[in-house]
Amino acid sequence: MSETVEATAEPEAAEEAVEAVDGQRAESSESDNDALVREGDIAGDYLERLLDLLDFDGDIDLDVEAGRAIVSIDGGEDLEKLVGSRGNVLEALQELTRLAVQQETGNRSRLMLDVAGWRADRREDLREIGRKAAKDALESQERVRMKPMTPFERKVVHDAVAEVDGVTSESEGEDPNRKVVVIPV
Repeated sequence: MSETVEATAEPEAAEEAVEAVDGQRAESSESDNDALVREGDIAGDYLERLLDLLDFDGDIDLDVEAGRAIVSIDGGEDLEKLVGSRGNVLEALQELTRLAVQQETGNRSRLMLDVAGWRADRREDLREIGRKAAKDALESQERVRMKPMTPFERKVVHDAVAEVDGVTSESEGEDPNRKVVVIPV
């Protein structure tokens, strides 16, 4: 009889365990989201002080997307100066902002910074570059080596190549000369 009781109790216990795990996941997800919102707030405060020091105008927008804080600065006249050539100043500013967040929270931040929509525009350009490289690799049936790119750029190109059947991609080399290679399969 105890075997029958155990057998009928097990599904209930299993359901309770699943509910408990789901509840923990929801709490963890909420606390992760709260931590990302806090990262965005810290980054926004840091960038606002920086804009004031530089006497630049700009609106700071905070968001959480794909498990990272997203901070955007838009609306100012001189903001292209914060982007620099090929986004070099933007990359440095993003790293400084991540360090400011880390100093405050004690945790390494993965926040993404965009200024004047540059990163969003660059993402579209890179997607097209990735699709073209994939098409070229398919037509020639040879590897297509691209010019060196930043980690952000490589990630976008890898994602674009992954959407094309018959090709794959990998990165080769060492930073700052690391590049994407598109390979027909």
